[in-house]
Amino acid sequence: MRNGVRFNNNYPVIEQSQILHERINKIIPSCTQTLAKGPSQHVFGVAPIFLRKGKGAYVWDIDDNKYLDYNMGIGPISLGYSYKAVDDAIKAQLEDGITFSLMHPLELEVAELLKEIIPNAQAVRFSKTGADVVSASIRLARAYTGKKNILCCGYHGWHDWYIGVTLRNNGIPKEISDLTNTFDYNNFDALLDAIDNDTAAIILEPVVFDEPKDNFLHKIENICKEKNIVLIFDEMWTGFRLALGGAQEYFKITPDLACYSKAISNGMPLSVLTGKKEIMDLLDKDVFFYTTFGGETLSLAAAKATINEMRNKNVVNYISHIGGLLKDGLNQLLAEIEIQYIKVKGYNYRTMLTFDSEIKEPLVLKSLIQQELIKKGILWSGYHTISFSHSAEDIKYTLAAYEEILHLVKKAVSQNKTQSYLLGNPVEPVFRKTENFNLKPKKS
Repeated sequence: MRNGVRFNNNYPVIEQSQILHERINKIIPSCTQTLAKGPSQHVFGVAPIFLRKGKGAYVWDIDDNKYLDYNMGIGPISLGYSYKAVDDAIKAQLEDGITFSLMHPLELEVAELLKEIIPNAQAVRFSKTGADVVSASIRLARAYTGKKNILCCGYHGWHDWYIGVTLRNNGIPKEISDLTNTFDYNNFDALLDAIDNDTAAIILEPVVFDEPKDNFLHKIENICKEKNIVLIFDEMWTGFRLALGGAQEYFKITPDLACYSKAISNGMPLSVLTGKKEIMDLLDKDVFFYTTFGGETLSLAAAKATINEMRNKNVVNYISHIGGLLKDGLNQLLAEIEIQYIKVKGYNYRTMLTFDSEIKEPLVLKSLIQQELIKKGILWSGYHTISFSHSAEDIKYTLAAYEEILHLVKKAVSQNKTQSYLLGNPVEPVFRKTENFNLKPKKS
């Protein structure tokens, strides 16, 4: 009998996953196209490696084990897997075609829809991935200001301008890396110290898990206006989740440029650059940013259906409510079980477990929690991404699973034997360092 979303007696049988892993390991570097989906981010030997299908908030691996999913495609699944209204829109468009030799009306229709809901969307440009539009925003900022240096905070994809400041910068010329520096979230004084006369843009994820303090975002908006710096919001996670129009709507801040992807089309590949017309107009003649598949119609049809569902069914409020049930319930459990070294951070739509510094091997503890959730039919990688398909019953079951697991965690930590409870290899660090790296030296 395959495992389901229940208190299973055994860990899932993952025989087919392991067979395919042996094959894929020979031909695809790191086995995956997306690091967060790969085997390094899951307890190897226990966790499934390949998924076969999804429906609502549930997924099935290739061994037919069923899981309640809190990864949701690492963000893109906002409404739910195989969501009927979106799938119907894709199928209907497929009857007419996918990519054409001239523009398609959906390009205009979705752009006009975005203009209605995103505050800064005086102009819109489509692409396929988040890194595409983020890099385009950097190029635009440099063209608009005539300046070169970039200050960033958060994770912004794989392109040279950003990845050059990380530890995976092999292949990036130093001349490019030197043009980008980072600043820490909620440290406005450090940001001020990093700004110079050649700063073209400040780009940041408006929120990741921490909330802005002391008007941090509004202060950034003001300093950008004062010093002719382009303010860019990377809204890959906040767009269509924190509010329909993203963090700029939620915090009532209008950035010069904003970048969206993930939740916009419920799993179809689409990214969007929005911005003030005077900057975006540079894309007409001065700044080159075109791609063959930018107007691909299946993704645009999916985006149109997704956004309409979100507007008509008040999806953002629902996600916040359901996510709040999970966050509040987890905090209550942690208090009742008297575990002080685990915290729940984040806004309701996406929360994360964090471990205090007293935990010497946090990745081992994370791995133990993941392993035990997998046994109970829950797919989890450290955070909970809530979709419109997650139900109150799902949350109730998840909290029941956590209650049992947290008692085990407390026992393992108190015995200092967390590693001994692991049946597979622990997860490796997530490549998402967003603090205290490549900070600009203080001015003397």
